[in-house]
Amino acid sequence: MTAPHPVQPELLLDNQLCFKLYAASRAVIRGYKPMLDQLGLTYPQYLVMLVLWEWQASAPAQPTVKALGERLMLDSGTLTPLLKRLQQLGLVERKRARHDEREVHLGLSAEGLAMQARVMPLRDQLLCASGLDLDQMVELRQQLGQLLERFLADTCAATSRAS
Repeated sequence: MTAPHPVQPELLLDNQLCFKLYAASRAVIRGYKPMLDQLGLTYPQYLVMLVLWEWQASAPAQPTVKALGERLMLDSGTLTPLLKRLQQLGLVERKRARHDEREVHLGLSAEGLAMQARVMPLRDQLLCASGLDLDQMVELRQQLGQLLERFLADTCAATSRAS
């Protein structure tokens, strides 16, 4: 039997940023679950609703499934079942464009719009339970946004180099 090799510190699980992000993401989503259960939504459905509420205030020129996919970084194969379910729940309206049947426009129903008011008190409770103060939350969100931008820029650069 061979002697075990020492693990390099760079390869320890707890030293991996990707693992910390993954575990934190799962914990945050688990923290959202009681709120989302009260709303009858899954976490991905909640993300869709967030974008549609945002668009209600300032819609893009074409509030389409494609635009939603770009905003959430999800493909239409993932979004379509989510949107169908939200439509069945009476929260979202989907309409095919007259000029191009493949283009599906999105909007909120009256019930979907009204749900926004129900979210705020529940979200405030969740933030309070997180133990982070508002400044810490803002700083963390900014740092994660910068990290995401760097990785997206690097992915785009790698894709163009490969072309």
